[in-house]
Amino acid sequence: MDKVEHIGIAVKDLEASNTLFEKLLGVSHYKIEEVASEGVRTSFFKSGPNKIELLEATNLESPIAKFIERKGEGVHHIAFAVDDIELEITRLKNEGFTVLNETPKKGADNKLVAFLHPKTTNGVLVELCQEIRQ
Repeated sequence: MDKVEHIGIAVKDLEASNTLFEKLLGVSHYKIEEVASEGVRTSFFKSGPNKIELLEATNLESPIAKFIERKGEGVHHIAFAVDDIELEITRLKNEGFTVLNETPKKGADNKLVAFLHPKTTNGVLVELCQEIRQ
């Protein structure tokens, strides 16, 4: 894994949270994107070398809606950048981690993504991100 790609934060109201994070970070979000397959709208902030992704559910069955129902708003996941997501999935499975989606899927911000189950990562949902190559 190369670096922390971003930290994902589950929010109830994306617009209100955008305003809050603009004040907090002193910068505006640079992108809002919907990932219909995951039932989520995302907003991205960049502060120095760091990226924050705000996630708002677009339906009550989405993973974000269920997360907020159980735990409330807050840190949802930590994402790590990888060069070869399929190789990392295989490596991590061989190390004993539970991969939630063994086939990478298209995520927000031009990324292929896969997630590791929090039960195998000390309670933290871990996302693997690989830039989609054209």
